[in-house]
Amino acid sequence: MIRNLLLTILVGLMAISTMGFAPAPTFKTGTSTELSVSIKIDVNDGEPIEAALRRFKREVNKSGHMMELRHRRYFENSQEKKKRKIKEGRMRIRMERMRKRRERNRT
Repeated sequence: MIRNLLLTILVGLMAISTMGFAPAPTFKTGTSTELSVSIKIDVNDGEPIEAALRRFKREVNKSGHMMELRHRRYFENSQEKKKRKIKEGRMRIRMERMRKRRERNRT
């Protein structure tokens, strides 16, 4: 009886001591192409699914998630990224000028 008690205590201590030296499992929470997307739309009663889908697509485009995923699809070194950012800036300025010109011509 004492022998069984000592044996169970010894087995328990061995289990505890080996657990202390075991490395803790680490789980990676995603890849580099994973983005935290939280886009929600409320579908109204009687609203056609096409209209809700159109609104959802508009929200996705406004959030910029798809463009970010397109850029992360392939590796882009820092020089290519700088060139792309400069091009995007030029295009943004150009579009802003066009929008201002249209507003002036309207009035």
